[in-house]
Amino acid sequence: MGRIGRMEHEHKTALEPAHAPFGLGPVVLVLASGRGERFRASGGQTHKLQADLGGRTVLQRTLDAVRASGLAWHLEDRGHPGMGDSIAAAVRATAQAPGWLILPGDLPLVRPESLRRVAGALSAWPVVLPRHAGEKGHPVGFAAVCREGLLGLSGDVGAASVLRQWQALGQVLTLDLDDAGIVTDIDTLDDLARAAQAVQAPHPWP
Repeated sequence: MGRIGRMEHEHKTALEPAHAPFGLGPVVLVLASGRGERFRASGGQTHKLQADLGGRTVLQRTLDAVRASGLAWHLEDRGHPGMGDSIAAAVRATAQAPGWLILPGDLPLVRPESLRRVAGALSAWPVVLPRHAGEKGHPVGFAAVCREGLLGLSGDVGAASVLRQWQALGQVLTLDLDDAGIVTDIDTLDDLARAAQAVQAPHPWP
């Protein structure tokens, strides 16, 4: 399994808990291959996923939420040229899954319930796009029917091409969620500071 929270250039698949084994639901693909250049350019002294956020790293908080969701998950942290390549590699490593939730590792405030909501909606839709206060967020859910499209991804645009394909067919569910964590990504030191304030709020997750 390796040590969670370390930027080791290898991939890991985690099937937790034992009562939710691989194959019975979608797998959360946690993407942790990016270089984090914007964070360093803003003054960050470490990779953004390793930045401290209330006593835990950004990546640790994201993974804690994934574990708490009860869904199977896969951490893709090998070096890849772009997000599309990372997604393709992660899908290839979990090719027999009935679906995938694509979650960048820099969303430390995402709630476990949001992951479960997207996973549940994916049983009836090919693609599920979560949204908060009108803003599109993550994780975006893709059913098994999207497998070939995801495997063919490359470059820096992520899964946008697959999303557009299914939108053109009217087969994308926009799922409104009361969770600012699905749109709170950490790209700069200012983002980290805002996330730190949210963590210190009276009822943060977790």
